Amino acid sequence: MTSPNAQQKDFWSSSPAGAKWLRFEDDLDTALAPVLDLVLERADLRPGMRVLDIGCGTGASLLAIADRVGADGHVTGIDISQPFLDRAMERARAHGAAQINTLNTDAQTHDFKSESADAITSRFGVMFFEDSGAAFANMARALAPGAVMTFAAWGPLDGNPWFRDPFIAAVNRLGRPPKTDRNAPGPMAFHDLDRVLGLLHAAGLDATGEPVSLHLTPAGGPEGAARMCTNVGAVSRVMEHFNGTKDDADAIRDSITDTFRAYDTPDGVRMPAVINLYQARWPG
Repeated sequence: MTSPNAQQKDFWSSSPAGAKWLRFEDDLDTALAPVLDLVLERADLRPGMRVLDIGCGTGASLLAIADRVGADGHVTGIDISQPFLDRAMERARAHGAAQINTLNTDAQTHDFKSESADAITSRFGVMFFEDSGAAFANMARALAPGAVMTFAAWGPLDGNPWFRDPFIAAVNRLGRPPKTDRNAPGPMAFHDLDRVLGLLHAAGLDATGEPVSLHLTPAGGPEGAARMCTNVGAVSRVMEHFNGTKDDADAIRDSITDTFRAYDTPDGVRMPAVINLYQARWPG
């Protein structure tokens, strides 16, 4: 029997598309820094806390959490990609953060120790579960009474040109791929606040959610932002579906660059975004 989320594990652990997230680690961390700041500000982490970070990727969130909980705290990064976790631990050692450890496991099914976490956080790491309700219920087991899960997910596509504009450029060049269920596991799966709040409430959590407007901060000007978006996200999926060529990729990148110029400022590219910020408390 295939284990839950096996497809996601293969994608993030061993596919060429997943590997690009390692290649563009610095670019992605820079672009998404305001989202991580939002999560950690709302999570209200304090020295000495025990934190689980779900879908920690290559570790930017772990370093930031470690700074907040201090040497007396502890943070465990959970991800289904071992290559990501290897890189995260490399960064932790360089940062001198001995309070960081990682687990290569699936948060939907992992046997969490009861009441082992004072907080759970995630920046874009919880939208990929095959059964989100089961995952929330399972993660809730780890929360101490009164502890809070805080996570960020992408809001509606129309409010996120980071996804919308590159997708339009790819479709204009290659055509539109078959429609998919936007609630299915994937980057946009938690765009519907009411649906996700229903899942959290069903898992026994007292939950709230709100759309937060902010600006992403990609480096390298419109050209750098366009290069990254051509390699990760919606464009790569359209390219794969239509067997796009290098000429296609170059044309799509140039189109994205032109579109992204509208977001260029004296302080660099400032890309408007709508982030759904969810918080769920375990009543105990």
